[in-house]
Amino acid sequence: MSRLTKASSNQEILAVLNETADAVGKVLRANQDWSLSGLRDTQYAVDLRADAAALEVLTSAGVAVLSEESEFTGEFADDGLCVVMDPLDGSTNASRGVQWFATALCAIDKDGMRAGLVVNQANGHDRYWATAGGGAFHNGVAMRPSGCVELREAVVGISGIPKQRPKWGQFRALGAAALDICLVADGVIDAWIDFNTHGVWDYLASALICQEAGAFIVEHQDRNLVVHEHSQRRTPIVAATSELLASVRQVRAQHN
Repeated sequence: MSRLTKASSNQEILAVLNETADAVGKVLRANQDWSLSGLRDTQYAVDLRADAAALEVLTSAGVAVLSEESEFTGEFADDGLCVVMDPLDGSTNASRGVQWFATALCAIDKDGMRAGLVVNQANGHDRYWATAGGGAFHNGVAMRPSGCVELREAVVGISGIPKQRPKWGQFRALGAAALDICLVADGVIDAWIDFNTHGVWDYLASALICQEAGAFIVEHQDRNLVVHEHSQRRTPIVAATSELLASVRQVRAQHN
């Protein structure tokens, strides 16, 4: 495998992300052990095995890695790349047999996001990806958000529970943020609101996918969504249109 640097093309980077997701998928398909790791709350033993499989590919490619499971690996040099990853997003879903969990990977350089990939590992088929300036795709088909502008007509994905029932059309709590956010970019749902907080690995690949598809993604407090520290948390809000974004931002503000 050739080593990746900032000078590598986005397609070269995306190829390594796909190889990484495939390595994780192999671990997950073989897994029969859903015991907890004992290292931290809600971390499963398979989270660590999936992380190890991903790290083997990514470190061979010469990139730094910021992972939910193993924190920071390698050096993020000025001419290098870092891959922000959640090898198994939605692990509780996976452990309960809910067919909605993913591997999420986003390659960044010191100037920003380069390529993002979210793979639905429950079926091994649905792949959502984007490259900076290159558009967003679901299994090779260009993604486009719904165009919904009215909250009362919107189907809104959520993480966490709002204190009051907003006046949306319907809501969905699906349990895997990376995949959930991709559904906004793909026009399946109209918005997504985080009523808690998330680590950067949960949303960054999906953020690039949304931006390239033409959806809107912001942080609740207008902080930068691209962070390099494992301890930092953000609250993303996503919508198909600017009009709907204004409405769902108001919903999130009322939750405080």
